[in-house]
Amino acid sequence: MTPLNPRLLRHARQTMVYAGVLCALGAVTAGLVIAQAQCLADAIAGAVTGRASLAALHGTLIVLAAVVAGRVLAAWATEAASYRASAAVKSRLRLGLLARAVQLGPRWLAGGAGPASGAAPGDNAGPPRSTAELTELATEGMDALDGYFAAYLPQLALAVIVPLAVVVRIALADPVSAAVIALTLPLIPVFGALIGRTAGEAARRRWLALARLAHHFGDVVAGLPTLKVFGRATAQRASIGRVTGEYRRATMGTLRLAFLSSAVLELIATMSVALVATEIGLRLVYGHLDLRTGLLALVLAPEAYLPLRRAGAQFHASANGLAAAGDAVTVIDTPVPAAGSRPAPVPEMIRVDDLRVSHPGRPRPAPDGISLTLAPGEITVVAGPSGSGKSTLIDVLLGFAQPSAGRVLVIGPDGEEDLTAIDPAAWRSGIAWAGQDPVLFPGTVASNIRVGWPRAPAGAVEAARHAAALDEIPLGQRVGEGGAGLSSGQRRRVALARALLPGPGERPVLLLDEPTAGLDSGTETRVIATLRREAAAGRLVLVASHRPAVLAAADHVIQIGQSSGNATRVLEAVPA
Repeated sequence: MTPLNPRLLRHARQTMVYAGVLCALGAVTAGLVIAQAQCLADAIAGAVTGRASLAALHGTLIVLAAVVAGRVLAAWATEAASYRASAAVKSRLRLGLLARAVQLGPRWLAGGAGPASGAAPGDNAGPPRSTAELTELATEGMDALDGYFAAYLPQLALAVIVPLAVVVRIALADPVSAAVIALTLPLIPVFGALIGRTAGEAARRRWLALARLAHHFGDVVAGLPTLKVFGRATAQRASIGRVTGEYRRATMGTLRLAFLSSAVLELIATMSVALVATEIGLRLVYGHLDLRTGLLALVLAPEAYLPLRRAGAQFHASANGLAAAGDAVTVIDTPVPAAGSRPAPVPEMIRVDDLRVSHPGRPRPAPDGISLTLAPGEITVVAGPSGSGKSTLIDVLLGFAQPSAGRVLVIGPDGEEDLTAIDPAAWRSGIAWAGQDPVLFPGTVASNIRVGWPRAPAGAVEAARHAAALDEIPLGQRVGEGGAGLSSGQRRRVALARALLPGPGERPVLLLDEPTAGLDSGTETRVIATLRREAAAGRLVLVASHRPAVLAAADHVIQIGQSSGNATRVLEAVPA
């Protein structure tokens, strides 16, 4: 962990104006510090020696009060500018983080290992990829950057400008004291760097523990209904308690180290000031230094060490924000896979030729050599056990996964086009899709159906609800976070209604992943009838399912199964 994180500052270029303001305020503060010391030295020396009466000191005291007020105003301006810079950086990082997560797609989010799997934030082991980790990173992780931008960076500017100005002013009056300060000043950043290395490791451990807690807690909450059904909800208390204990110990260790490091820096600064005071006192006793100059050097000496001391303390306090920012920048800097740029044709057919998709940590592709053709008026069903590649095939058709071998050809009025050459955003705008685990948002059933078409008329929403066999659920019924209040089958039918809603543009391709899972036979029959009508209307319909009723209603069934390990192969492609 470095005092200035170049990767973070590269994404904070809009703070350059604030940086200039902070440097200017630092120069003003340095001037006010020297003016304050000069006034104090003049007033005290005049009062002690009796050379100045109270009336003569009146002007000096007024100037001193004005200088103190100026330091207060400069401190307020510095803090205000710092928090504005921090807010701008946090906003930019949050937007960049979410935008890059969307660009990388759900396959990236579901694959690989981030800090929750054992990698320390900022390491090269991979950025956070779970929803819980990214949520924690975009909220509390970004908020922790206030300590860096609003406290540490302003203090760092003062730590550069103020000591330099103070040493130069003391050197003009007392070169010996200036030499002592110049020799002892480097001790603070040296010891701060030694302590900072340990503090950085402690901050990374704390952030790792928090990422584990968020990831584990999110998984437990998401699976709570299943755990409750099987009587395993109570057993998770010990696991959450263990992860919480790790986070508590990491947090207390970080705080303990921060307090101890501040004490060490205070001790070094105090001993350095004491050394300056000792040599000033000895020279005053032997008459080698006048009182006014000695007071000036003595008053200015602590001001030389104070900014460095505070910068070291603020650096340790901002360690958590830097650890989180390192993860955010890692996600933002993750390269997006190359995508096509050609306009999307209106698909009349889609042909998949010998498609294979490799996965990290798996010995063989899934799917492994699948071929099929989607044609208007037909329902094509891909069936197979879990892990055989059904959902991956849909991800390839959506442009979220890249094939390792084979190709997907989109056949339109002007000929065929490889899917990898087509602009993904334009291609997805023509696809209606409902996933196996649909995402619902807090609101009403109607608002969740309207996700793809926010201004859809009430008649179209009602028709989509009826087509999805969702008549028992009123459109105005409230839906909680993640679809709370609805059963799994009802959530799938809300997603199906969302896919069936026509939308402002034509969507000729319909991709569905287990749309009838969790439905009774009567409701399933209605959904299958809807799919038949959609196919008859000319849409290209692909369904991933293992339900017998769906297989029986299909025009073509592509059965993929496991031959060994995680491998898949095409067993048959016959008319149903």
